[in-house]
Amino acid sequence: MTPTAFVDALQSASLPNVFNPWRDQCAVCDRSDAPSLRRENLRLFLERAVEVDAATMWIGRDLGYRGGRRTGVPLTDEVHLASASALMGDITLVRATEGPVVAERTAAVVWSVLRRVQRPTMLWNVFPFHPHLAEDPMSNRPHTRVERDATWPLLEALIEMVQPARIVAIGRDASQALADLGVACDAVRHPSYGGQAEFVAGMHALYDVVDAQLSFGGLEPPSMLN
Repeated sequence: MTPTAFVDALQSASLPNVFNPWRDQCAVCDRSDAPSLRRENLRLFLERAVEVDAATMWIGRDLGYRGGRRTGVPLTDEVHLASASALMGDITLVRATEGPVVAERTAAVVWSVLRRVQRPTMLWNVFPFHPHLAEDPMSNRPHTRVERDATWPLLEALIEMVQPARIVAIGRDASQALADLGVACDAVRHPSYGGQAEFVAGMHALYDVVDAQLSFGGLEPPSMLN
C-alpha cells in the first residue's frame, strides 16, 4: 500500500461517536478545507517516514480532541506542527483550524523527547481516530474492542508500509493491543496521569539520551495544560 492509498483508506472510514479528522469537519473550529489539509499533512508525514531507513514508530492509544484530531498528525498538537515539519525533513504541515492555537498535554511531553531524540519517527495510535462521548464531541474516551477490531487492518498495513526498525508502545493499553496483534514492541509509561517522568526516562533509556532535562519550548509544563 502507498501512503496515498493509506490516507484514502482512512478517509473512507466512518464509525458512530468517532471523529475521523481525515474525513470529518468540526463545525466549531475547522476551516472549510480542514479534512483535505489534514489528509495532506498525514500523507507528507507518512511519505517521509517510509523514505527513512530504520525509522521508528511510536504508537499511542487513540487521538485526543486537542491534538491529532485538529492536526491530522497523531501525538502532535498545533503548537508542535513546526517541530514535526522540521523533524521529518522540513515537510510542509499546516493548521486546519481557525482561532487560537491549541496545546495538548501529551503532545508537549512527546515532543519534548522527540526534540532530544532527533530521529524521524512515525507517530500513530492503535485506534487511529478520535473516540468521544455521544453527547460531547469535544471529549476523550477510550476506544472499544469492537472499534479496535474494525481498524486492525489499517495498523497492520501501516507497519508493513513503514517497516520500522523499532516500535514503541506508549502506555499499557497500546502495549496490550500490540501484544494481541502479535506485534513486538518496547513499552513505556504513558505521560498522562502523573506518568511524565517515567515516560521521559523510559524513552531516554531506549534512545541513549543522557541529558534528561525537560524543555517544553516556552509552553507551560504539561501538568499545567488542559
